[in-house]
Amino acid sequence: MTTAPKEPNTSARARKADKRPPAVKATRQMREEGDNPGDRHWRTRFLDHLVATSNITAAAREANVSPSRAYRTRRSDPEFAAKWQAALVDGYENLEMELLGYLRNPSAETKMDVANAIRLLTLHRQSVAHRRAQTDERSEQEVLDSIDAMIDEMRQRAAANAALADEPDAADEQAG
Repeated sequence: MTTAPKEPNTSARARKADKRPPAVKATRQMREEGDNPGDRHWRTRFLDHLVATSNITAAAREANVSPSRAYRTRRSDPEFAAKWQAALVDGYENLEMELLGYLRNPSAETKMDVANAIRLLTLHRQSVAHRRAQTDERSEQEVLDSIDAMIDEMRQRAAANAALADEPDAADEQAG
């Protein structure tokens, strides 16, 4: 008895199994935190939404990952951390432009908490200044010397302006 060659299984289930991406092992902690480890493009969606909202929790929700996964990735991946920071800077610039637009042309349709927006922008500026101070490679003495030079320049300009103000105008002398 000869058997006919076995036909490939063409059932819908078999076709679906062939197209399924390889399973990604998720730790229990990742599953509990709501991570979707099979999604390789979550970072792009996260950063895009972070620019739009400046809100880490909302950006993580949009990217279908937990905020803790985003923070872990930021700590372990310097490139992602730099992109995160750039996204926040862009987001705060957007907020500043929206606030300026609202203040110039307030409308009844648009709701804006102006005081809160200004507070957030102030906190962001302080954060940026703090970060710059941490990465500034100049010594304390170099910074102080730079400040002293700026003050000396301001004094020289003030003295020059005072001297100009004290001189009688040439037009006044000719008229008198």
